Amino acid sequence: MSGPPLAEGAAEAAGTGPAPSLWRNRDFNLLWTGQCLSDLGGAMVDLALPLLVLQQTGSPARAGLVGTAGLVTALVCRLPAGVLADRVDRRRLMIACDLLRLAVHGLLGWAVVTGAASLPVVLAVVVAGAAATAVFSTAEHASVRNLVRPDQLVSAVARNEARTYGVSLAGPPLGGLLFGFGRSLPFLGNALSFLLSLVAVCRIRRPLQETRQEAAAPTARASAAEGLRFLLGHPFLRALLVIAAPLNMAFTGMIFAMTLALRRAGVPPYLVGVAGTIFAVGGLLGAFAAPALQRRLRLPVLITLLCWVTAALMAAAALLSHSVLAAVPLAAAVFLGPTANAALFGHQAAVTPDHLQGRVVSGVLLAAGSAAALAPALAGALLARWSPAPAMLVFPLLVTAAAVTATLSKGLRTMPA
Repeated sequence: MSGPPLAEGAAEAAGTGPAPSLWRNRDFNLLWTGQCLSDLGGAMVDLALPLLVLQQTGSPARAGLVGTAGLVTALVCRLPAGVLADRVDRRRLMIACDLLRLAVHGLLGWAVVTGAASLPVVLAVVVAGAAATAVFSTAEHASVRNLVRPDQLVSAVARNEARTYGVSLAGPPLGGLLFGFGRSLPFLGNALSFLLSLVAVCRIRRPLQETRQEAAAPTARASAAEGLRFLLGHPFLRALLVIAAPLNMAFTGMIFAMTLALRRAGVPPYLVGVAGTIFAVGGLLGAFAAPALQRRLRLPVLITLLCWVTAALMAAAALLSHSVLAAVPLAAAVFLGPTANAALFGHQAAVTPDHLQGRVVSGVLLAAGSAAALAPALAGALLARWSPAPAMLVFPLLVTAAAVTATLSKGLRTMPA
């Protein structure tokens, strides 16, 4: 019964069959829709968790500890997640992650209802959920190239970027609304989102990895080292690391610093929220425009141009840091970000062998995520020492370094079409 769809899917993925629209790709849309829902649930909880801890303990420091615990857990789990994604059946791995996330967030919702949601319980849920999400997202990244045609990889990555910005618009307000109606509702809603994600993954027909040759499995350390050697030995992927890390750090740092600077300038909180909405809208529109921009420019030209333009727009935003108008050039810079991510990660998926996808993806995400995780601390330290404009100019300088790398990199200039 499932033979024809699998054969058809294999032809499409190999680029030998007809070229249907990505929107008509059943399996990719199942994965994408399921992750839209789970990402939406995660965005709701990202707002509700600190509110819950703050309400129960009255301590902003403890609320911050919860967020930090999740970030650190995700970073620590990145490389092991890549090894798992390449050694274990990816569908089963994603199902196991959804089951774990469904269980822990359902238990947290129940604990909130019964008054048993102590700080240790919340931390345990955050750590378990972050670890499962790190593994799931790595397996998802590694699976995309098996669900779409090679010429649709950039469009698929761009749609994932759109998903990220879309849930960042809808998730926090929805989480705040549900938390107002009942403190357990965001967590129970998140558990429901993982149930729907689980159903979507179970309904995907195509295999999420190529057939693997039976061989003696290397140790986890040797397996991780093999992925890192490929990552560092490939000219394009080396350039990707050096470009993506400062770009991610700059975007995260600029948005965080802009929020602090606007509040320091006396801008009302609701207008600061409007600025955040402008950033998210810019990214969402940029994600939809990414495939069209990528089709018109070769990847080296595209990446170099985007880096230089982003550096200039961030510098303009820094000079307007006392006003909400600063959100406009920064939103334009965020608009360009999804195009860079789609082009870079789409090409990464194309040049990396399937059996190394998980480890290479995890290495790139670890490098980019580590840099981004440091950005809020760097922004806070800079604003404590200097006024907003010179402090925020550090971030366009980081993008300038990425632009210089893109301009001079042989890994980009000599890459095949």
